[in-house]
Amino acid sequence: MAEILEAVMLICFGLSWPMNAYKSYKARTAAGTSWQFLMLISLGYVAGIGAKFCAGLINWVLIVYFLNLACLGVNWAVYFRNKKLDKDAEKKLVRA
Repeated sequence: MAEILEAVMLICFGLSWPMNAYKSYKARTAAGTSWQFLMLISLGYVAGIGAKFCAGLINWVLIVYFLNLACLGVNWAVYFRNKKLDKDAEKKLVRA
């Protein structure tokens, strides 16, 4: 039962990452996105995965951790893309 509850928590939490990535992609700006927040969440997932390995609880729930981490990776990619777009827009304003 504990594995199911952990997976439900991860799934509920993890569903936010694709929605956030889409919203950020459409916004085309990194304004309002905190790299510190993304880093803390990333470290949390890595710690959760590490805890599973340290405890010897290698089970199907790890798949959900890795899926969430992959979705978070997409958020990182969108963040860096948007930072570049912000920088390019700033250069255009300076030239004008």
